[in-house]
Amino acid sequence: MAAKPGRRPELADILAAHSPPPERLSRDRRRAIRDIVLCRTAMLGGHVQVCDTCGATTPIYHSCRNRHCPKCQSLDQARWVAAQARDLLPVPYFHLVFTVPTALHPLFFADHRAGYQALFAAAMEAVSDVARSRLGASPGAIAVLHTWTQTLRFHPHVHCIVTGGGLSLDRARWIGTRPTFFLPVRVLSRVFRGKLLERFEAAVAARSLSTPETFARQRLRQAASAPWVVYSKAPMAGPDQVLRYLSRYSHRVAIGNERIVAFHDGEVTFRYRDRRRGNRSDVLTLTATDFVHRFLLHTLPSRFVRIRHYGLLANGQRTALVARVRALLRPAAPPEPIASAIEDWRALYQRLTGRDPELCAVCHVGRVRIAYVLDPAPAPAPRGP
Repeated sequence: MAAKPGRRPELADILAAHSPPPERLSRDRRRAIRDIVLCRTAMLGGHVQVCDTCGATTPIYHSCRNRHCPKCQSLDQARWVAAQARDLLPVPYFHLVFTVPTALHPLFFADHRAGYQALFAAAMEAVSDVARSRLGASPGAIAVLHTWTQTLRFHPHVHCIVTGGGLSLDRARWIGTRPTFFLPVRVLSRVFRGKLLERFEAAVAARSLSTPETFARQRLRQAASAPWVVYSKAPMAGPDQVLRYLSRYSHRVAIGNERIVAFHDGEVTFRYRDRRRGNRSDVLTLTATDFVHRFLLHTLPSRFVRIRHYGLLANGQRTALVARVRALLRPAAPPEPIASAIEDWRALYQRLTGRDPELCAVCHVGRVRIAYVLDPAPAPAPRGP
């Protein structure tokens, strides 16, 4: 099965044709597949727009709003990034990436939720502890979980932006880092390794993992002997670059429709960047079954929070601590929230796409209005064996 003639293939087409039987899937994966396949189709309902000039009618179907869907992230992403802009400080920000050895991957598969929680906690505790010992300060951080490579392999890692410095432990002054150096990455790597392995050791001792204890301990020994790397990029050049980073990483899904090149004869071809060859663009062809399997590896547990705030940016204390830092730094003026923090979806859509959502797409003169509501259509019959 392939996409309809004249239309680019989409993730929904591949999932509709080659997903495993529902009884072989977890509830979270079943829901992700269902939502992506039905997104912006008659099965979710919607409304019909009519132009007040040419009379053209256009059906508009609802989005699924699933966070794994490549069609449903842009508006939420823009609003979220705008909200972060209100709390940006006039200090350097550093981009850190915490990765784990492949030896630990089976332990993540044994309990995704617990593994991802441990990864977040170990990474952010490493930043906090090293900053306290080396700077005597508490920085702020925004951390985002990613679980994929460009070829959809399983690769759990945390991207985070961290303030270049932090509040002193008594909150009386701001302690900044050097302009081009945050914290020693070798020290961060050692502390991060110790904290994550400690958490998995505790899980093994409590027998809370579904893997056999002997196998789990073997994997922990392999991971302990492997090199651990915390990657630190050059400091970001001002708030604009911080926002560009957040917009790239915050609501990204494992693969977007724009990367899918072809889908026919049970095979999927998609673009990827080959980092081993200088980030060169290349294409990869997989069987559709293998492609779906790789995509589903990155389905997050329900209600799992994949974007988190820590330190002086932590929820519950962010407003007070950011105000305290600004008072200590005494900038000329606090950053103004950008428009999408307050604009409605129509203005935000036009700013992001350059298109007026109320302008008729047929005559390009008239204004469209909702003529009537479309109820959700009956779900299609289940596929046969």
